[in-house]
Amino acid sequence: MFYEPRNGHGLPHDPFKAIVAPRPIGWISTVDAQGRPNLAPYSFFNAALSRPPMLMFTTETMKHSAANAIATGEFVFNLCSRDLFEAMNLTSGLLPEGVNEFEVAGLEMAPCRMVKAPRVAASPASLECRLVHSLRFEDIEGRALEGWLVVGQVVGVHINDAFLKDGRFDTVAAAPVARCGYRDYTAVTALFEALRPSDGGEWALGQRDR
Repeated sequence: MFYEPRNGHGLPHDPFKAIVAPRPIGWISTVDAQGRPNLAPYSFFNAALSRPPMLMFTTETMKHSAANAIATGEFVFNLCSRDLFEAMNLTSGLLPEGVNEFEVAGLEMAPCRMVKAPRVAASPASLECRLVHSLRFEDIEGRALEGWLVVGQVVGVHINDAFLKDGRFDTVAAAPVARCGYRDYTAVTALFEALRPSDGGEWALGQRDR
């Protein structure tokens, strides 16, 4: 089939989010101007740059996490492992402003070093970020949309040592959860490795770019 999104797809459910999948879950913690913690997941999230490391997430309405990140200039990404899924799902609820999602989900907060927002203590890894860009989306006709992009530079990295193996972060052990469209999710349970043509015969473990 082929369709133009502006004319509709004719299917029972929009396939867009299922096609662009899996998408890492950006479990974003912030504080508001009063210093109150907030924690929420975003499925439109990913790494944006590696040198320096940057992350981005988008919101289709100006929700608390995005508003806090823009207002304070800081946010934290917390990796959601499979065993943290239920808690992460609880933090997706539409709660009133000022309600602490850490408490709602029964999660312990841990302090960050470079930013004021707390992190999820049980997360295998957390990345402290400072805001570098935020913008409101426009469509191809230049009309402003109810969607915003937030980009942050990573200024601090927390890794639980239990997930370091032979000097590498053990992604399978961390089992990060990803969104697959509709109400479907997956978790990383296996990896395969492939060399690039540019790796050549002298490819070395320490030079790998993954």
